[in-house]
Amino acid sequence: MRDLPPPPAPIALLAELTHRCPLACPYCSNPLELVAREGELDTATWARVFAEAADLGVLQLHLSGGEPAARRDLEALVAAARQAGLYVNLITSGIGLAEARLDALEAAGLDHVQLSLQGVRAGIADRIGGYRGGFARKLELARAITARGLPLTLNAVMHRQNLDDLAETIAFAADLGARRIEVACVQFYGWALANRAALLPTRAQVDAAKRTVAEAVGTYRGRMAIDFVPPDYYADYPKACMGGWGSTGLNVAPDGTVLPCHAAATIPQLSFQRVTEAPLAEIWERGPAFQAFRGHDWMAEPCRSCARREIDHGGCRCQAMALAGDPRATDPVCRLAPHRPMVDAILDALPATDALPDLVYRR
Repeated sequence: MRDLPPPPAPIALLAELTHRCPLACPYCSNPLELVAREGELDTATWARVFAEAADLGVLQLHLSGGEPAARRDLEALVAAARQAGLYVNLITSGIGLAEARLDALEAAGLDHVQLSLQGVRAGIADRIGGYRGGFARKLELARAITARGLPLTLNAVMHRQNLDDLAETIAFAADLGARRIEVACVQFYGWALANRAALLPTRAQVDAAKRTVAEAVGTYRGRMAIDFVPPDYYADYPKACMGGWGSTGLNVAPDGTVLPCHAAATIPQLSFQRVTEAPLAEIWERGPAFQAFRGHDWMAEPCRSCARREIDHGGCRCQAMALAGDPRATDPVCRLAPHRPMVDAILDALPATDALPDLVYRR
């Protein structure tokens, strides 16, 4: 293990409470091999993790899944997090959250709700989510959230099959009273990677989306914040994934595995620890998976001598693994990367709209 200086405290913890979910989204960020219910951490262990996270310096807790409402102890988990002094954000599909349960979550101390959105019409939303009637239930929940004054973010997951609806999607969020919309173009790991040919948008769609977002930022300034996560494959340089490996946040999977990011388990060379094996602070500060790509001395060329290494930190290690088969490689989306021709070949081979392959749903 490399001898590195202690990292700064993480800002946020993503707690993946369960992989169970009523939806079957073909871009799901969960791994292809899902943790079964019997493998999930119990209430007391999660409460301990939240307390350890607060002691470590974490400020924000994001309760996610799968669908966190599938946990019958969700209210108790929210209360434990608030008792630890954490800001609690619930990331949900909305399925399983009737008004009575929303009342209980609010009473337990829930601060914010982030609601996923698969489309702005029932036809496409229910088709992408693989759940008939899901759109209507989301709409009902969104109205219940804003009616009681809870801050609402809509997480609009965009891809080839709905990106043309972007302007309508942003207006839809504003009409619902959302305080923020995250226009999150699909990133290709896990289930999304398996469905890349059907989900990767065209260059024309991406260019139009950038114009739409730029216009909407001005239109809704002061009323609704708009964050835009464009598709990596069309970038000239990689994003600073997670602000740099092991530098700002950490994930805990349903079975207690602690990850530097949600896709880190796709890197087979890494060794992960669980919260049942070591304190969270020890894993964060000295865990081998977190140490693996901190700093810059692990980098190969051209990253090692590149002026941008302090900006993008070599890009995404999981994307380097997915495309180049080497987590130490320069992120292949970079124009300077030796593997960039692989990305260009993928873009050149995009199927015509009338020839998109069938979606492979998360089950």
